[in-house]
Amino acid sequence: MAEIELIMPKMGESVAEATITKWLKSEGDSVEAEEPIIEIATDKVDSEIPAPESGVIKKILFQEDEVVQVGQAIAIIEVQGAGNSSPSPVKKAEEVLENTNNNTTISPAPVVQTTNVKSVVSNKFFSPLVKSIAEKEGISIEELESINGSGNNARVTKDDLVNYLSNRKNTPNPVAETKVSQASNTEKTHKPAVISLDNGDEIIQMDRMRKMISDHMTMSKHTSAHVTSFVEADVTNMVLWRNKVKDSFQKREGEKITFTPIIMEAVAKAIKEMPMINVSVDGDKIIKRKHINLGMATALPSGNLIVPVIKDADQKNLVGLSKAVNDLANRARINKLSPDEVAGGTFTVTNVGTFGNVMGTPIINQPQVAIMAVGAIRKKPAVIETPFGDTIGIRHQMFLSLSYDHRVVDGSLGGSFVQRVAKILEEFDINRDI
Repeated sequence: MAEIELIMPKMGESVAEATITKWLKSEGDSVEAEEPIIEIATDKVDSEIPAPESGVIKKILFQEDEVVQVGQAIAIIEVQGAGNSSPSPVKKAEEVLENTNNNTTISPAPVVQTTNVKSVVSNKFFSPLVKSIAEKEGISIEELESINGSGNNARVTKDDLVNYLSNRKNTPNPVAETKVSQASNTEKTHKPAVISLDNGDEIIQMDRMRKMISDHMTMSKHTSAHVTSFVEADVTNMVLWRNKVKDSFQKREGEKITFTPIIMEAVAKAIKEMPMINVSVDGDKIIKRKHINLGMATALPSGNLIVPVIKDADQKNLVGLSKAVNDLANRARINKLSPDEVAGGTFTVTNVGTFGNVMGTPIINQPQVAIMAVGAIRKKPAVIETPFGDTIGIRHQMFLSLSYDHRVVDGSLGGSFVQRVAKILEEFDINRDI
């Protein structure tokens, strides 16, 4: 008999750790090769890890709700024969992380902050050991980020933190004092309402994804000064063209063409013309994004929401965009997206028209600065200008609404951008080949 380690796999360039949400097997249980044995969750997607070989689970090294770094062993499996990997002692979390710090560049995407330092993902990478010490010493994530690190890529090591703590006892920390002051003010002005229960009321516990959405949306409203501009677009040509080509497109490509890729194409074109809508804010700095990565908000069967990302959308033609939209949407609904496929977005589009809504005021998907909602397409009487005078006709109309961060996007740019998207859709070539 031989022993092999079940390793937390690398799930994407933007993911450095995952939380164990459920063990599907227990110690002593037999497993078959490729059989799912554990469910994990990152800040982006949920996944299953299969058994690398058939055998018996000899030891579980991490329990449910524990955070595990990529590359760490999470269980020991006893297999017949020599196995695919020789047995080796399981390294402690801090040892694995020191190797990670010295050899690998990991840039976790920022997510919403919680009061537990160990569960916070920052713009900087901190090891579980550093986070654990910080939490024990009452160091906030903001204070932790202010420490100058001596590790690779200026990362904060255990020694950096120990040295900081020894000096901290004698030196007041302005970050910590500011945080306490802010917390005190928040407590005075934002006390949660007391909820009373009546007979028959039902208490439903939020699932993990819903809690993340709740935190992320609240954080966005606290971060950005939201403004929303509205435009109504005449999309008759787009509708007539899609109706004309949808059957032949499906026959040729083996899948449907929806309005979403057409809208995504228009958004990408408008961003190319107005690149300052494709930015992020870092303190008093504006980060102008080189790539146009469009997120598409997708409703899941559970009622939750996820935002897969079409990378470099401006470099794809309409067929490529159609295939990307269909593929990401289909895999999102069956929980088969990788973490990288929901990371790196620079602008988001959400289709509130799917639910029959004519317009919406979407919340910005941080760290982006704008999000566009498209409403339901409805037939309406409209004034049509012709060389022979104005006339009334039945047209396909759709509202576009753009929420943008007024810290860096003024009404001139925000209003012009959504108007430009509308203009591109209105001028869609009804004789276009595909």
